Amino acid sequence: MESSLEAGPSVLQVRGPGIDVAAERARTPGATLAHHFNAAGAALPTASVVQAVVDHLRLEEQHGGYEAAHLVLDRVEAVYDDAARLIGATPGEIALFDSASTGLRTIIDALRLESRQRLLVSRSTYVSHALHLMSLGREHDIELVIVPNGPSGAVDLTALDAELASGGPAVVCVAHIPTSSGLVEPVAEIGVLAKRYGARYVLDATQSVGHVAVDVAALGCDALVTTGRKFLRAPRGTGFAYISAELAAALAPTAPDVRGAVWTTSMSWELKESARRFETWEASIAGRVGLGVALAEALERGSMQTETCLRTVAGRLRTALSQIPRVTVQDPPASPSAIVTFTVDGQAPRRVNELLALRNVRTVSVPASHAQWDLGARGVEAVVRASAHVYNDESDIAALVAAVTEIAGEN
Repeated sequence: MESSLEAGPSVLQVRGPGIDVAAERARTPGATLAHHFNAAGAALPTASVVQAVVDHLRLEEQHGGYEAAHLVLDRVEAVYDDAARLIGATPGEIALFDSASTGLRTIIDALRLESRQRLLVSRSTYVSHALHLMSLGREHDIELVIVPNGPSGAVDLTALDAELASGGPAVVCVAHIPTSSGLVEPVAEIGVLAKRYGARYVLDATQSVGHVAVDVAALGCDALVTTGRKFLRAPRGTGFAYISAELAAALAPTAPDVRGAVWTTSMSWELKESARRFETWEASIAGRVGLGVALAEALERGSMQTETCLRTVAGRLRTALSQIPRVTVQDPPASPSAIVTFTVDGQAPRRVNELLALRNVRTVSVPASHAQWDLGARGVEAVVRASAHVYNDESDIAALVAAVTEIAGEN
C-alpha cells in the first residue's frame, strides 16, 4: 500500500490496491458516524457481523437457547477451523474463551507453577495479565523477572538469553503488541530462545491477531491468546487461544468443566484430547457466530494485506503528529504497528481524549496504571492512543491531525 503526506501534517492521503478502504467503509456503518481510531480497544464491526449476532438472538427468541445452538453447530465448528487457518494452527489446538484475559489465566493456572519457578515477562505486559502473574508470584513464591528493554524499546534479547541461561526451567510471557504503545516485540526471536532453553512460551496476541500476520509455527510459541473485539472486529465477549497439541496433552485445567471433560465414574473423569479441555460450557453462541463471520472476513482481507495497510497508515499518522508543535509521539523506536500514542504539552491525555471526542474523533487515554512496567517505567503518566483499521480513510486521518493541531494550539 502506498501513502503520501501532502501539504503539511493536516492532510494525509492513503492509496493502494492491498485493501479496498471504500468497500470496508461501506460495510461498516459506524465508520460514517465518527472518525473512529479505537481498534485497539474495540474496533468497528461490519454490518454482517452484527446481523449474524442479531439473527442468532432471534433464533434463541423463537426456539430457545439450546435449540438455537443446535441449529448452528456447523457454524460454530467453522470458528475453530477459521481461527486455526488464520494463525497457522490445527482446529484441535483452538479453544474458545470469552476474553483473552480468561484464556491467559486458564493457561497459566494449568501450568501449575511451583515455588521458585521463574516467570520471565516483558515490560509490555497488559495490566490484567500482570496482576495475575504478580499474584502468583506473591502467593506461591514464584520468581517474577521483568526482562529489560533494549534501546529500541523492545525486549532485550541478550538480557533474555542471559536470564534463561542462568536458571532452571522457566515460563516466558510476552505481549506481542502492548496496550500502551505501537511497539512490536521480536516474538519470533523470543521463540528461538525459549526453545533453546526448554522454556514454555505463552504469547499475548490480543493486539496482533487481525492486525499483523501471525503464524504460531514461525513464532515458536506454545500457547497464544487473543480477543475478538479488537482488530478481529468481532463481538465483545469473544476470544480464542492456540494451545499446541503437545502442551494441551501435558496440562489439565485447574477447574475441569462439562464442556471439556466427561465424568466417567463416581470419582474420576476424562479430559478431551483437544484444546477444548480448557473450555467451559456456558458461552454466548450469538457472539461466537459473530466471531465466525469476523474471522471469515479477516481471512478474506488477507493478513499480510491488512498488516501492510495498517502499518502504512499509522506510520504516516505518527509522522504527521510528530510535526505538530507541542505534541510528542510517545511510541518507542520499535513501533511499526497500527497503534500510535502521543501527548500534548500542558494537557492531560484524558482531557485531550475528551476534546477529540467533542470533535467526533474517537481515541482513548491509557494511564500508567494500565501499564506500570512500560509507561510507569518510562515516567509517562498517560498517553492518548489512536489505533487505525482498514475502514479509516483520508478524511479520518485528516480530521484527527487537524483536531490535535487545534487542541495543541489552545495551550
